[in-house]
Amino acid sequence: MNTPTFISQLRQSSRTLVRELDLLKGVFQDTGYTYSQCHALFELDRHGMMAAGELAEALRLDKSTTSRLLKSLVEKGLVKSEINGMDQRQKFFTLTPAGQEATRCNNALAEAQVEQALQLLDETEREAALQGLSLYAKALYQSRLQHDYTLRPVQPGDNKKVARIIRQVMTEFGTVGEGYSIMDPEVDGMYEAYRNPRSAFFVIERQGEVLGCGGIGPLAGGDEQTCELKKMYFLPELRGMGWGKRLALHCLGKARELGYRLCYLETVERMWQANKLYQRLGFKRLDAPLGSTGHSGCEAFYALPLS
Repeated sequence: MNTPTFISQLRQSSRTLVRELDLLKGVFQDTGYTYSQCHALFELDRHGMMAAGELAEALRLDKSTTSRLLKSLVEKGLVKSEINGMDQRQKFFTLTPAGQEATRCNNALAEAQVEQALQLLDETEREAALQGLSLYAKALYQSRLQHDYTLRPVQPGDNKKVARIIRQVMTEFGTVGEGYSIMDPEVDGMYEAYRNPRSAFFVIERQGEVLGCGGIGPLAGGDEQTCELKKMYFLPELRGMGWGKRLALHCLGKARELGYRLCYLETVERMWQANKLYQRLGFKRLDAPLGSTGHSGCEAFYALPLS
């Protein structure tokens, strides 16, 4: 439901949250520490010892900014550096006793602030607040990770790359041999197989490397209003970024454009993450397969009305 009104309301709520937390002042309450300094102290307290690069990654900052941040904390006597015994060129940073005390005080102030606000909410509202913030933070994180990737229609030059992905992932999950889609003739020619008015197939690439794929097409042996979500596979390096949901929704949107009224899919139980995704998207489990795909090795069947 990414309507302009919803997006505007979410942005306004985000601005209100930033202002209520006094983030615009740039200093955490009356401690004299910037929010960047506080976050650095929190991470060092949590990890005990970190290299500058590790801290930069945790704080989502570039290395030069992190270097200046650490320098300011060292100058305040809150952080100290130690040379790596294995590599004299690398430094690790830890909290000093003063840094530990500052972090303890900052944590106490932050927790008191949160606790005071939570007193105005009942238990249900508290759970809703936590879930909402967690989901939004996760979505922002996944969106950032997806930034360098491209979702696009399959091209002729993708055939070998897509075939490799399909075979690698299906082998990983033990779905090899007769009764599985790895044996489908279309695997070596996905571009040609989906180059028709009733089908669409997509790939996800990064810097020219295809890492995932999936599409929709008519359900074999089904009626003309039923499509199948097909060959949706991701290499390990693409997983955990939210691409499964994004690609599935993209395919479902295309299915609606093509006039389908029902989307069917089949998979195996051991692909438990895929099963969870389909259930979250609203797919309902079926007692038996639809159509005649020839994939007798599958034991999990789902369908989703599109209208």
